[in-house]
Amino acid sequence: MHELSIAMSIMEIVSAEAEAAGADKVSRIELEIGAWSGVEPDAITLAMEEAVRGSIASKAELIFLWTKAMAGCEDCCNEFQPEDVFKICPYCNSLNTHLLTGKELKIKSIEVVTN
Repeated sequence: MHELSIAMSIMEIVSAEAEAAGADKVSRIELEIGAWSGVEPDAITLAMEEAVRGSIASKAELIFLWTKAMAGCEDCCNEFQPEDVFKICPYCNSLNTHLLTGKELKIKSIEVVTN
């Protein structure tokens, strides 16, 4: 399960940022994860719950923002939700397309508490 290594990396970043801010604890972690990022929702939820255990973020609210995949066509300039990795434009049938969103995996925000 690669989600556990992802969760541990997220917690390294969260802990470093909380320490740099002089925080006593982390109250909220918001993650943005794309539908095509390769991250399984149930697995990352479980992995994050384990990763925060015993840490400065042990009581943090975990928020997962799931981003759907969107693609753009270079030929007709339309945007669409692709059905598969080939990203054929449903408007002009062009293969000259690119992914706009859907592969994200980032920490969107961290809320900390300082005394």
